[in-house]
Amino acid sequence: MNKTIKIVLIIYLFQGIIHNLGHPVTPELVKGLDIPDYMFGVFFAMMSLGLTIGGPIWGVLGDRGNKRLYMSLGLVIYSIGQFMFAYVDNTAWMVFFRFLSGFGVSASVTLLISHIIEHSTTENRAKHLAWNAAGFTLGASLGYLIGGFIAENSFFIKYLHTDDLRVVFLIQALLNIVHAAVVYILIVDNGKEVEANRTTILDGFRNIRRMNKTLIVFMFSLTLITIGTINISKFLDVYFRDLDYSKSMLGTFVFVTGLVSLFTSAVIVPLVIKVKKDMMIILAIQLLSAVIVFIVFRSAEVLITLYTLFMVYVIIKAVYTVLEQNYISSFGKEGQYGAIMGVRQAFLAIGMVIGPIVGGFLYDIKPRFVFDFSVLMFIFGFVLLLVVRNRIKQDVNIESL
Repeated sequence: MNKTIKIVLIIYLFQGIIHNLGHPVTPELVKGLDIPDYMFGVFFAMMSLGLTIGGPIWGVLGDRGNKRLYMSLGLVIYSIGQFMFAYVDNTAWMVFFRFLSGFGVSASVTLLISHIIEHSTTENRAKHLAWNAAGFTLGASLGYLIGGFIAENSFFIKYLHTDDLRVVFLIQALLNIVHAAVVYILIVDNGKEVEANRTTILDGFRNIRRMNKTLIVFMFSLTLITIGTINISKFLDVYFRDLDYSKSMLGTFVFVTGLVSLFTSAVIVPLVIKVKKDMMIILAIQLLSAVIVFIVFRSAEVLITLYTLFMVYVIIKAVYTVLEQNYISSFGKEGQYGAIMGVRQAFLAIGMVIGPIVGGFLYDIKPRFVFDFSVLMFIFGFVLLLVVRNRIKQDVNIESL
């Protein structure tokens, strides 16, 4: 593993920590402002809309060169959005600043992944993406753990007044500014971006029309699957609150999922990659995910099933993330990985917009409905992936003629 990859992995780990400090306190912050629960979904959806629009834009800009500038600028925008979201005390403005946060963070999310791909050989790409996903997941888990802890710990409440949950977002914003400076110092462009110097920002969106048709179908499956995964991830936070579990209990649970993801990336993913049956494994993952989620949220002992059967879902989700990124990156060209990963981020974020909005209304009707909806999305994603597999087989048969 070269020095550049190690630097990006460390950056992604700390980004995961910082960007998830506010998540365990967000449901309570929203409830404390007498804002309906469905708005929790709207807030997250608006952040995802920012990711949708920002991904292709930052991707094309990064392919022109000077990735570190765009990453750092995006991170500063994210800090402004997060700080204002907590302190503006107006629902309409909170929606806007969530959008701004999403637009800003899409820069580093898109360009760090493309940076890894550019500095990886074809043989090592999947392994590096696996470590990147593990680093961010572990960081996110630590962020949940730390965010929940500082909001309830007497020391932090006494000296930093973190019982005012807005302070957690202030801490997050300040740490993220420091993170932006570190990114600017440590990230070094590799000079391979010159091939994309004639592309425009509009080309980032036009790329979708020009994409391989099989890849487009795969991207739509990614959107559906993301609707399922994001609803499970985000409404599990609210579910914990409604079951009267503390913020620190939520943080501990998410931390455990991070450790499981780390183990998956270190031990399981390298074994899966050797099988070289990526599409079959991706298909199996969607069916298994649907079955697991259906069972877990019908359990009378939900906490036990979350710490047991649900961890199988965490493992296979970590495997899926690596396999889908590797498949999408295989369609990229030298110097244009930012553009294709930006398009990926857009399709991903569409799911992150639709999921929480629909999920918010379903959760208000009955909490279990949002998880049943996720099961349905995994099944629909599975159907589209069957189309992808058949198209791949057809392409192989044509080439063999």
